[in-house]
Amino acid sequence: MTATDRSIELITAAAQAAADKLAHDIIAYDVSDVLSITDAFLLASAPNDRQVKSIVDEIEERLQKELGTKPVRREGDRDARWILLDYVDIVVHVQHSEERVFYALERLWKDCPELELPADAKATRGKAQEHAKLQAEEEDAAGYEELR
Repeated sequence: MTATDRSIELITAAAQAAADKLAHDIIAYDVSDVLSITDAFLLASAPNDRQVKSIVDEIEERLQKELGTKPVRREGDRDARWILLDYVDIVVHVQHSEERVFYALERLWKDCPELELPADAKATRGKAQEHAKLQAEEEDAAGYEELR
């Protein structure tokens, strides 16, 4: 079995919405062969809680406006470290970058086929690593200035 056309439509719109809000490392998996509860997972991350929430809000708004669908469940709002949107056909995970590294959902689903995403979403691959490197450089520079 493969993800339905509707699931792919939802994943594509959600991925574009996430990319428009500058999410990092957007990837989608067709999990329909291994899970009976959903067809696909979309994973995205952001370096801070505010951006996680902003990405989730944009995905929710875009899917409502363009495709007329709302999530049946939204979890993780309180801390905004890992928010899950369950649309039944798809499940969207938007994680803080630290949670993304710690839980490593990609490892769990690496045997599932990746779904094709819009170019903007594909361009986000490696952004978390770039952001972490820049942040480390800024912290090193600040530490150096303190020593002077």
